[in-house]
Amino acid sequence: MPREIITLECTEAKAAGMPPSRYVTTRNKKSVRTPGRLEKVKFNHFMKKRTLHRETR
Repeated sequence: MPREIITLECTEAKAAGMPPSRYVTTRNKKSVRTPGRLEKVKFNHFMKKRTLHRETR
């Protein structure tokens, strides 16, 4: 299965002017479930709460 390495970056910290937290993960390139950018709710260590993280390109 072809998989690609992606980086997830916090969207809420970026808007608040704080340093964004980043996570590295993989995803299936040919998946029909995620045609656009991947979004997950992950823990942001700088804001000390769970926030939305979006795939960066």
